[in-house]
Amino acid sequence: MPVSYPLRHRRQSRRRLVAALAAALLAAGAVTGCSGADGPERTVDAFLSGWRSGDLQAVGFIEPTGGRVPATEVTKRLRALSGELAATPPALERTGEIEVAGDIATARVRVTWPLPGGARWAYENPVRLRGGGDEWQVIWEPRLVHEKLEADDHLALRREVAARAGVLDGAGNPIVAPRPVVRVQIAAGEVSDAPGLVRRLDAAFKAIRPALNPPVDLSDLPRRLKEADRGALVEVVTLRDEAYRQIKPRIYDLPGTRFPTDKLMLAPTREFARALLGSVDPAQADDLQAHPDRYARGDLVGHGGLQGRYDERLRGAPGVTVITERPAAEGATEPTGTEVFRSDPKPGQPVKTTLDVATQNAADAALRGQSRRSALVAVRVGDGAVLAAANGPGAAGENLAFTAQVPPGSTFKMVSALSLLDQGAVTPQTTVACPKTSEVDGRIFKNSDDFELGPVPFATDFAKSCNTAFTVLAPKLGADGLAQAGRALGLEAGWDLGVDVFTGKVSANGGPTEQAAAAIGQGTTVVSPLAMAGATAAVARGRFEQPKLLLDPAPAKPAPAGPELKPESVAALKTLMRQVVTGGTGAALADVPGDPVHGKTGTAEYDNNPAHTHAWFVGWQGDVAFAVFVEQGGSSTTSAVPIAERFLRGLTR
Repeated sequence: MPVSYPLRHRRQSRRRLVAALAAALLAAGAVTGCSGADGPERTVDAFLSGWRSGDLQAVGFIEPTGGRVPATEVTKRLRALSGELAATPPALERTGEIEVAGDIATARVRVTWPLPGGARWAYENPVRLRGGGDEWQVIWEPRLVHEKLEADDHLALRREVAARAGVLDGAGNPIVAPRPVVRVQIAAGEVSDAPGLVRRLDAAFKAIRPALNPPVDLSDLPRRLKEADRGALVEVVTLRDEAYRQIKPRIYDLPGTRFPTDKLMLAPTREFARALLGSVDPAQADDLQAHPDRYARGDLVGHGGLQGRYDERLRGAPGVTVITERPAAEGATEPTGTEVFRSDPKPGQPVKTTLDVATQNAADAALRGQSRRSALVAVRVGDGAVLAAANGPGAAGENLAFTAQVPPGSTFKMVSALSLLDQGAVTPQTTVACPKTSEVDGRIFKNSDDFELGPVPFATDFAKSCNTAFTVLAPKLGADGLAQAGRALGLEAGWDLGVDVFTGKVSANGGPTEQAAAAIGQGTTVVSPLAMAGATAAVARGRFEQPKLLLDPAPAKPAPAGPELKPESVAALKTLMRQVVTGGTGAALADVPGDPVHGKTGTAEYDNNPAHTHAWFVGWQGDVAFAVFVEQGGSSTTSAVPIAERFLRGLTR
């Protein structure tokens, strides 16, 4: 029989069942984290957004004990706890489901701080809330920033600079390496005759060889000494050790002088491929302003050239440690001994070039003392490796060797002759008249110093650099014959050297006057010294191969090698270029020791005044092809050729 219970007992049982079900549902909510659309998610997201923006007015806060905390106070506490990281707020992301147990909800937040040098510090942190339904308040506690922070703590950074890698030469040896220097300083309180001190220092600095360029400017030294504290040391100049030793006897005992030693990242000499390599200097104000997340005071930064272009690769990544600090006596702070993040420094990677130290030294020495802007670039014939890139005057200036865009003048007769030989229009023995002047569509062309040769072999026209002979031959080049010959030698091609380079622009499809001008390297044709050195190497090699400078990192898209040049044309052109040296405008190079020198001089007008000319020489000896350029250098025989001679003689030492 069914058992019958009293009504009162049945009602008590139902109440117990409902309570049990409610408890079960609450427990299920705590385990699954389902907080509903009106739950604490909205408050957590508002808190994370406000932390990033610095505006927390949309969020309510309470202490763990239940007391309310104004949003403005929380904003101040967040910044204080963030310490040295406050200026770069973290990225914040809620992860997973929020767990709710009664009136307490707990969210997990991923915090990602950007650190100097590109490092990232990421961790997960709990955010606790109190409330119910859609009314939740964030429980303020220092662990919101990091679990190891206490009320008066803050985060602090310790930075460790990575070892900077070097720029290497073709043999794999560092070009730029730590080298000894001497800092010339003056103790302000020990100088009674500042003008006299300046005179003696100035005379000593001017005696250094090679001369410092730019020279040391001492004009404001008396003022700086006067304004400095008596115990202060005033910086005058930093000299390479070898330069300091030249003048040490003259300055060592001068009143107030100090000479602390140091080491700086330097090339073998002050001028060594300076425009190409760039420099390594302490971080400057504009560096710090442009990249506050990358550089800090005291960092070494590459400026210009390879050092600037590959600075990120060369300097590596600094190590960063995040610690906690707290207030100490007299307003100071002290570490707590807690380290919350560490990223070890990553040393830089070297940049390996094809440069050859001996060849570069010879090129720099050849340009030494030049008062005009100038360049000398050398390329190995065998494989196109750039052996030297020198720019003058001194160590200053841009990399004209690679980027100048100037008319080549008569050096371009090398290209014109190749085109004429390819087309069978001439041979070295063909008689071609060299009058004093020639007229093309009303324009008068003439030779340097108005010389004339009369009817002579084309080889003589080439060796003596007869303009009028080439203007007469210009129609035989055709509308684009000169451009085709230039392209066969690599001009106008898309070279990938890993640095900026101008490969030339060759005149094509011009009228008779332009064709005549282009045949002698004038008109609209413009080139760089490296472009001409590459073309000269192509003649010596018998085929164009793009010059190369970087071995690691190797450029991704170097220009493809050109087709083989016609052997008979190359042989004839080599004969012509040898005769320039043995009996023509390059005769000063005839007695240079070593293999026979081949070459071509060039004087290029750069405006409407025939007296305004650049000077050129291109050529090769053995396995070294080269180009010399002197801006506004006048006659090539008095400027470019002597530089070429000094360079070649320097190679044989």
